[in-house]
Amino acid sequence: MSKNVTNRLAARDGLKRPSTLKRPSRIKRSSSYTPSAVEEGKPESLESLRDVAYKAIKHRIITCVFKPGDYLNEAYISTVLRLGRTPVHQAIDRLELDGLVEVIPRKGVIVRPVSFDEVMQIVDTRLHIEPWGVRLAAERAVEKDIVAMEDILVRSEHATGVRDIEQMMLLDREFHVALARATRNDVLAEILRKLHERSLRFWFISLVDASHHGEVQVEHQTVVQAIRDRNLDAAEGAMRSHIESFRRSITHMCESTNR
Repeated sequence: MSKNVTNRLAARDGLKRPSTLKRPSRIKRSSSYTPSAVEEGKPESLESLRDVAYKAIKHRIITCVFKPGDYLNEAYISTVLRLGRTPVHQAIDRLELDGLVEVIPRKGVIVRPVSFDEVMQIVDTRLHIEPWGVRLAAERAVEKDIVAMEDILVRSEHATGVRDIEQMMLLDREFHVALARATRNDVLAEILRKLHERSLRFWFISLVDASHHGEVQVEHQTVVQAIRDRNLDAAEGAMRSHIESFRRSITHMCESTNR
């Protein structure tokens, strides 16, 4: 791939150093994102400090505030989050298990680079697992599950209309989490969550085409309607189409930037 592509995605082997990675200029910071209480120096009673640190760091990784290839300094993160070093260290250990950071001996912690090949492998894996998952959801989802997904779609439609890229990405994650929860299979839900979150940064960096976001909205609506209709075959087909659409969009973006 050309040097053009490396500025946003890098070659198929991974992203360049963070100094050359650019976030899309059209990205708008979500007005609905609210920092955690600890981030604002307020007492936190509902979550452990470790969980607060984990969510805050992961949010910054997924939205590329901490870019692929960046080295993370625990002391700096502790200062930003107004937390002690221990919960930050514990959060980084958990993020390493999620595949979002790497701990390199004698060098430190680095945000794991995103490679084209890895995302394609994630897509292939999703194609084998997620269609089965959506069949389970069509069979097992209760009304509360379906209403929750429909509510996400309403909010997604608004975010798409105002081109709030960050919120669209976060709602995409929320939709897939809700869908996985509807399978009533906790192990499957956890596998799908990790697969989806490992591809979210690629979504955030690369997919800024307004027409694609509209297509995603329609694809999600088709999945939910099939679940509501208890049509297992239609749900599976809609999910396969959705995942293949994601693959085509990424491939097209890479090819177009290589011209």
